[in-house]
Amino acid sequence: MRIVFMGTPQFAVTSLDELLMSGCDIVGVVTAPDKPAGRGQKVSQSAVKEYAVAHGIKVMQPEKLKDQAFLDELKALGAELFVVVAFRMLPEIVWTMPIRGTVNLHASLLPQYRGAAPINWVLINGEKESGVTTFFLKHDIDTGNVLFTEKITLTGQETAGELHDRLMNKGAGLLVKTVKAIESGRYSELPQSELTQATDLKHAPKLAKEDGNINWDKDTTTVYNLIRGLSPIPCAYTQLNGKTFKIYKADGKIEASDIPPGKFVTDNKTYLEFATTDGFISVTDVQLEGKKRMGIEEFLRGNKLNQD
Repeated sequence: MRIVFMGTPQFAVTSLDELLMSGCDIVGVVTAPDKPAGRGQKVSQSAVKEYAVAHGIKVMQPEKLKDQAFLDELKALGAELFVVVAFRMLPEIVWTMPIRGTVNLHASLLPQYRGAAPINWVLINGEKESGVTTFFLKHDIDTGNVLFTEKITLTGQETAGELHDRLMNKGAGLLVKTVKAIESGRYSELPQSELTQATDLKHAPKLAKEDGNINWDKDTTTVYNLIRGLSPIPCAYTQLNGKTFKIYKADGKIEASDIPPGKFVTDNKTYLEFATTDGFISVTDVQLEGKKRMGIEEFLRGNKLNQD
């Protein structure tokens, strides 16, 4: 079965590698155009392109997915199935092209957490489980019929970066299972409407910078979940001495205190704790605006703080 793979970041590379190693016939890859990145604005390639070039797979990088030249090139590959992992929204003229359809891997248990940032919102909301889902694309984003799912139990302590890696690996295996099932014709489709009521849905919209601004007038658990749900990107933050203070990792403790939320206590050696409405957040991995990321002891050695 001839397959075209569509994806951009490292999350997608793991799936592409699993498909290739399992013997799938990947006849082409569609990924994002090269673009300048970093301080020097050096032109960089997507992780998927780098992998595809290294393995001799044809690469297409259209600026516009409705461009006729791209559509003609895509059609000429004669793919029976398109596979999409961490790519942009496809126009109907693309996802309806292959005779076996277009299958997508999503990093949540659909229909819960449809959207661009499921890994983050699952943790921000303090969920006890997550997982991966494969489904056929249709008009509305992340709403197609479900093919397979696989659940994982969450620890309540992992960061978004750590969950990303777990789901990246779990999803690659599920995608291979899905493609093999489609190839053999041994699969069933389940409409998402049969999995839960629409009124019970939780969503995962794209994150904005302001989503990371910590509101200390919240309870300890809520703040703790926000920090781990946004680490390492885009990262939760607060203000410290008039500068943006990113918090990558922290511990939370619930205890009575008369310290106002948002105020901090420190010994200027080993700990820095911010008060919440019912306890404290003890930060352990931080970055002050203009400085590098570092552990709290290293930070305090170079930054003596005055408690109000």
